[in-house]
This record gives sequence, structure tokens and C-alpha cells, in this order.
Amino acid sequence: MSASHRTQLEIKDSIATVRLNRPDSHNGLDLEMFRSLIAHAKAIRKDKNIRAVILCGEGASFCAGLDFKAVQRQPSLPAKIFLKWPWKKCNIAQQVANCWRELPVPVIAAVHGNCFGGGLQIALACDFRISTEDACWSVMEVRWGIIPDMSGTLALSKLTKYDTALELTMSGRIFSGLEANQYGLVSQLSAHPEQSAQQLANELIKGSPDALAASKLLFRKTWQADNWLALAWERWIQMRLMGRKNQRIAMQNGLKKENKPFAPRSRWW
Repeated sequence: MSASHRTQLEIKDSIATVRLNRPDSHNGLDLEMFRSLIAHAKAIRKDKNIRAVILCGEGASFCAGLDFKAVQRQPSLPAKIFLKWPWKKCNIAQQVANCWRELPVPVIAAVHGNCFGGGLQIALACDFRISTEDACWSVMEVRWGIIPDMSGTLALSKLTKYDTALELTMSGRIFSGLEANQYGLVSQLSAHPEQSAQQLANELIKGSPDALAASKLLFRKTWQADNWLALAWERWIQMRLMGRKNQRIAMQNGLKKENKPFAPRSRWW
């Protein structure tokens, strides 16, 4: 299967759906899958008309994590995905999750079936996670004698309690989507997560695409920051929004109760 078939990208009504497409392996991550997901994220960033992203999995699972059979077939695979070039911020394994966190549009993960290891870390890098109650989640790396190293700690430190994150990481136990919701790792429970993700995306894109991008940047920069830094980011981001075309359209729509369509996302974002 070529890299282009590892994932699918569909764009409809300003919403991009990225679908992991290795159902025979529960969407296990191999090098081609890493590269394909990162390529889609780069393409979405460049397309100023895309205003929301849904990330989902084909078949029985969202993503069962790293494909260890692929590692056995390609002994050089760990070096290719875990080593970092000096001029890059992160390695490929970290980038495949962090690229969704850094997109200037809301990203919604629709989770069903297994969400293990690297799959869990990709889901946690999204802005929202909608899961079935019976989905199986696990920070599974400890079972292979390693730690979560695909930016998972960035999300765990913000979404749940310290002792919960530590216990889940140390035990590697499997927990349900219902439990994940109780831990703060899941935003919403749904029997049909992809459908619910579509509904949420449709609601989010009603607003200014610049305001959506600015809101994501604001919280990414200020969450758990000290007061002085958070207030400084508020002022600076607001200055970048005020007076731009989409801000003027939002004001016109709000004051005159119109429904004028927004322009594409500003290049600044």
C-alpha cells in the first residue's frame, strides 16, 4: 500500500476530514503513515479556506499505536522516526501528533475502538476528542519498556491530574472512553463520534476563521502561563484581530443580524 493510501483527505464545506486508512492493522502507525499524516497537516495549514479538521479512523479502531510488526520488518524504523535533525523542533514521531496541535484551525478527533499508545497521543494533540463510551484507551508504551514520546506529556499535563497521568503511564492499563471522559481526556461521549464531530465542526465554523485561529493560539500560549505573560498574549493577539476583514464582517453580522460569509483565513494566521 502506498503512502498516499495510508490516509485519506476529504475537504467539504470548509471542513477537512483526515481518515487513517489501515483497517487491517487497526490503523497501526508505520513510517508511511507518519509521513502521510504530516503531509496532510501541512496541506491543511496552507489552505486558507479550511476552517476545521476531523481526524478519524477507518475500520474497527481509531489507531492502535505503533505497528511493531513494521518495526520488526524494518529494524531501522525507530531511528528514522525517533531521531531528530539538529535544525528541527521535534522528530517525526512527535511531529505526527504536534502538527495537529499547531494547526491554526480547530481539530476534532473522533475515537472508536482502540486508541492506544501513539494513537492516544495523536488524539490528545487534537483540540477536542469525541469518543464512544466503550472505546479502549491506553498509554501503552510502558508495556514495551518505553515512555510516551509523541508529545503526549504536553497534553496529559493540561488535561488531567498529575497522579492520574502518572498512574496511566506507569500501568499501561486499558481504560474505557467513559473513564477517559471522567479523567478529562475526552471532551464528549457519543455513540456516533464521527457524526458528532461533524456537528461540532459545523457549529465552530459559523464564526470568524481568524477568531478561531486566534482563540486556539491564545489558549496554546497562555494555558498555565503566569498572569503577566497571559495578559500580554491577550493584548497582542487582539491587536492582530482588530480591524481585519473578518472581524469587520463579524461585527456587521452581529450588529445588523446579517449572515454575510467570511473571507478565507488571514495569511497572518
